[in-house]
Amino acid sequence: MSSESWPPQLKEWVARCLGQMTDANRAEAQTELRQAIANAFAEKTLWTTDWAGVQLQSLVPKAPPTLNTLKRKMNDTPQLSKKAKKAAAQKHANANIDFGDQAAMNRRAERFQREHELERQKSMRGQGSLQANNQNTHLFNRISRSDSPSVFGTNPDDPEADPNVLDWDKYTIVGTNQELFKDYLRLTSEPKPETIRPYPVLQQTLIELKKRWREKVSYNWICNQFKSLRQDLTVQRIKNEFTAQVYEIHARMALESSDMVEYNQCQATLKNLYDLGIPGKHEEFTAYRILMLLHGRNKSELNLYVGTLTPRQKRDSAVQHALRVQRALSMGNYHALFEMYWNAPNMGAYIMDHFIDRERIRALMTMTKAYRTLALPFIQNELGFETTTEAREFLATHSLTFFTNPNAPDREKTVDCKSAAPQLAQIYEEKYRKVGIKGAI
Repeated sequence: MSSESWPPQLKEWVARCLGQMTDANRAEAQTELRQAIANAFAEKTLWTTDWAGVQLQSLVPKAPPTLNTLKRKMNDTPQLSKKAKKAAAQKHANANIDFGDQAAMNRRAERFQREHELERQKSMRGQGSLQANNQNTHLFNRISRSDSPSVFGTNPDDPEADPNVLDWDKYTIVGTNQELFKDYLRLTSEPKPETIRPYPVLQQTLIELKKRWREKVSYNWICNQFKSLRQDLTVQRIKNEFTAQVYEIHARMALESSDMVEYNQCQATLKNLYDLGIPGKHEEFTAYRILMLLHGRNKSELNLYVGTLTPRQKRDSAVQHALRVQRALSMGNYHALFEMYWNAPNMGAYIMDHFIDRERIRALMTMTKAYRTLALPFIQNELGFETTTEAREFLATHSLTFFTNPNAPDREKTVDCKSAAPQLAQIYEEKYRKVGIKGAI
């Protein structure tokens, strides 16, 4: 189980776990980490596990006891002798000091939570003003408080830092590079500000990339620039509506260019952004996710995902279309399926393109059991081909040209179902039984 073959998300998770380990929990955490990877390898879920959501129990910060918990323990103390009561009174006096300190820590923690929420709300409203100042970009994308010890030194009013949690502020940088276009290079060392573009430059870069895409430039160049743009957002810890927009646009371009590796990477990141409450085209990409799960024939994950849909998502026309596609596939209603293929909203048809041929073969397997012969124009209409020529070429590609009248014009050709049935079954088993999705996460 070489780490060279690990998915990128797993490598990032391992690096994050190693960074959170201390001398106190290292042995236990490493054992739990190895066991988690071994279990995923044995279950063949290395590429399907959402590693970003996996939490090692040995790395969970130990919460300090609350004031109420300590008081309950005191109330449960049994009756003591006079001598023992005197000793307990002295301990109680000392405990009161601890209680006061603990209460202060609890109040500070609550204040931090309130400030966290206020900063998040202000950051969502402050996108416009940040374009004028690169330094403000840094404040826009991380929780920054006036009494933060990482900025102004240690503050005695703050609770002690948890040694199991990395100080991400220490590693956050603000770029200074002003170039609009920059080739993507995989980071092999700590990023430097002079090689990273700041937030206002990245916004202008996106505008120019959209303009170039409309001018029909090479997708390989566009993809390279988008990966570089995404990298600059990541190293500066920028997660906002603009970030979601970048990944949404790149995902659509990848779909249009049949680049499923980049599409799946964008889809995985968008799911995390939406889960954080960042606004975007949530319903559109919910529909795409349903169609991708149908493509992968992952019924268990599909059922779980559909069960989490909100009423708002279910009211969306694109999500409703994807759910109707699911229903048609589960019922074997190929007539309805191919009608929805031609009426797919947004870019749903680009995803359906990846499994439509498989469903055409399945439909033909059903049709050849019900008919003795099938007219080519009938196959064209039922299976969603634009022309009879396209239908004939599909049959020829799959060695299914069992025509009773091979020399007749396409509009008059008929297929011998009895001869075609065995070949259909063989093709389905060899070509479509197993599904391979590039870049699946």
